[in-house]
Amino acid sequence: MTTAHDLTFVSLDVPSEYPVERGDLSLALAGAELIDLLAAGTVALDGLVLRPVSPGGSGDRLLDAAASQAGQEPDESVTDWLWRRGDGLAAQYLAAAGADDGGRRRPLWNVRRAADRPAPADPSARDRATDRWADGDPVLVGLAAAVGVRHETADQAADPEDDRIATVLAAVHDAVVELATTRQRRSIEEAAFDNVWRGM
Repeated sequence: MTTAHDLTFVSLDVPSEYPVERGDLSLALAGAELIDLLAAGTVALDGLVLRPVSPGGSGDRLLDAAASQAGQEPDESVTDWLWRRGDGLAAQYLAAAGADDGGRRRPLWNVRRAADRPAPADPSARDRATDRWADGDPVLVGLAAAVGVRHETADQAADPEDDRIATVLAAVHDAVVELATTRQRRSIEEAAFDNVWRGM
């Protein structure tokens, strides 16, 4: 399994103060894919720009799809990749995890009883994600923090030693903040519009 699959299980299984927003999760999943592609040498970073290196396959359908897209756009930045690849990505990973929620905006699997959770096709997948989370893996903890899932050691977690990973994590955090700002602005605009109609 991949970091993105592990992040999907964490977002579903680990209780968080607020439900994980699907858009936030999509951005973080795109970042998780990119981190795995960098680690595999499939893509490289030239500053903040993605460069294709080797198209080798991973054996994972979703990660291989990401590999086929990485670095193909001219001078695509990490941030641009997150927005392009992340479009609708959460739905694909939720379906792969056996947690297709019928298109609901927020996956709320983490509030269900364990017995009600659908089992993944590979039963070891959740165990791997759980073990990685329990070990405080800095990549998984960093990505989960971006979508609002906190690990008990999150504030003390060491920064990743790999500058490329740190670059991706920072871009994910910035993109999630930007999305939250956009979401808030739209909410304010919709509320103002409703007030105008009420006053007429």
